Amino acid sequence: MNTPHSTPHGRTPYRMDTAGGCPHAANARLLAEGAVTPVILPGEIEGMAVLGHDALRDFLTHPDVAKAPHHFTTLAEGRIPEGWPLLTFATVPGMTTADGADHRRLRTLVSSAFTARRVEELRPRVEAVTAGLLDGLAEAARAGDGVADLRRHYALPLPLGVICELLGVDPVHQDRLHHLSSLVVATDTEPAQAVATNRELAELLGSIAAAKAAAPGDDLISALIAARDEGGDRLSQPELIGTLVLMIIAGHETTLNLVTNAVRALCAHRDQLALVVEGRADWADVVEETLRWDSPVSSFPFRYPTRDLTVDGTVIPRGTPVLAGYSAAGRDAKAHGPDADRFDITRTPAVKHLSLGHGAHYCLGAPLARMEAAIALEALFTRFPDLDLALPESELTRHAGFVGNSVRALPVRPGA
Repeated sequence: MNTPHSTPHGRTPYRMDTAGGCPHAANARLLAEGAVTPVILPGEIEGMAVLGHDALRDFLTHPDVAKAPHHFTTLAEGRIPEGWPLLTFATVPGMTTADGADHRRLRTLVSSAFTARRVEELRPRVEAVTAGLLDGLAEAARAGDGVADLRRHYALPLPLGVICELLGVDPVHQDRLHHLSSLVVATDTEPAQAVATNRELAELLGSIAAAKAAAPGDDLISALIAARDEGGDRLSQPELIGTLVLMIIAGHETTLNLVTNAVRALCAHRDQLALVVEGRADWADVVEETLRWDSPVSSFPFRYPTRDLTVDGTVIPRGTPVLAGYSAAGRDAKAHGPDADRFDITRTPAVKHLSLGHGAHYCLGAPLARMEAAIALEALFTRFPDLDLALPESELTRHAGFVGNSVRALPVRPGA
């Protein structure tokens, strides 16, 4: 809902829904008024959101837009409380809160794990994990009178297992890491719980890193520890933990939502499913259209103008926390055409969607996410061609918060 706050922008600020909900209706209303809107963040913090595709694309690469937290005026002035639910996004040490040379240094340390060649080498492992998870989904359905939660039994364990294997994290920690990650991503977490969650996550990852330091392996954590221990300025201990936080959360939450949203879309658009099953479209087309039409990340925190910046006719004051409105940009009719609200895997896009970012901070794990999702979807509908939702879309419970965009559970009937 909107608030009575007054602003110099000529628009009533939109209060971001910390409890979550489908973003698309609100996005459409806000986009109809302009590509940039003032918003009220949790804790009555004033911010802005860039929603239009072209405006967001330009904003993400503007030389006077930064990620480092010292540019966040309200934070720098000490007016952000410790338990603010979005504090981790603003302050976690690592590449998502770094600019320029610092960002390049941190990104380089992990980029070798996500090259096209390295991702392709993972394909047999992803296929093997997927096959095992399909067996588990079938078993869960048999135990549940024909119904199983696809998110829990399939969409979650695939990317979580793969990123933990890449990092070298023992499977025993996976459930706890996902639980903590989901609390970090949520925007309705109570302050005391937010503080406790961040502390526990840092402590758990610290203990995992300490164990890996004592017994290194052929994994990304061991490589990062080696970089830290080489001395110099390659990687500090806080940056090591911050990088692991990023890898764990971004390495599975986005793909989890992507697979979940794609299954929802295909079940609601059986004609589109038929196109790909019959070979008239590719599973990669399904992935790209899902990324555009129902972005797994809705509004991502934060970027800050380093000077007063005019974006699509709206002034964003220096130091304002700005949300990247990926779900809104994906359905912007000015960029994607008058049928932008339609799920169409055969569309020839006039512009590329922005759902995995743009510019220097483009998602490092994009090739892996795309591969995992395409393999997961093809295997799922090959094994269970009659799979359908066990509840109407309107009865599915949405994500908690406005960062992630999906549902909390996806009960399905896999069929025979």
